[in-house]
This record gives sequence, structure tokens and C-alpha cells, in this order.
Amino acid sequence: MENIDQQDLDNALETLRAMAHPLRLKILSFIDEHKTTHVNKIYNTLKLEQSITSQHLRIMREVNLVHTEREGKYVYYKVNYEKIGAVNKIVNNFFVLSGAHAG
Repeated sequence: MENIDQQDLDNALETLRAMAHPLRLKILSFIDEHKTTHVNKIYNTLKLEQSITSQHLRIMREVNLVHTEREGKYVYYKVNYEKIGAVNKIVNNFFVLSGAHAG
């Protein structure tokens, strides 16, 4: 039987914590809906303060939930679907390898 990699689980946990905040989920969903967007469009459309939006985007960047690309004065954000898929795989593997399952 394979071992469960604790470092992978810890990384997945940090990513899930970052995703779990309602406002970050709302921002992540907005980015997903628009494929790529910049902070001004996020806070203006969602009617958030710029500083709050930037704080939440920083947290998502720190765990690699979003990719950034600078274009002139704007930083554009895209959802990192590979990271989300990797976290999903780690969590699924944990349940398979630990023998845990939904009842």
C-alpha cells in the first residue's frame, strides 16, 4: 500500500483554507467566469474595497490558486486549474489510501 505524503496533504490543506473563505470563493468564481481579469474589474464589479480585494488575491497567489500576468499597469489573474486538480487528486488519494469512504 502507498504511503500518504504528509507534505502533499499539508499543501492541499493550505490551498483548501485559502479557497474556503466566502469572499475568496466569490473572487475565484468571478475570475473563472471571465477567464482572465484584473483587480479593478474584480473590485468594481463585486463592489468590494480595492485593499480588501488585493489582500484576498495575495492569499490566493501565495498558495498558487491564481496565475498572474502583468500587462502595462494591470495585473491580470487567471485560475490555476492545475493546482485545483492536484489538490483534488491529493484529497481523493488520501481517502482511497486511508480506506476512508463516505457512508
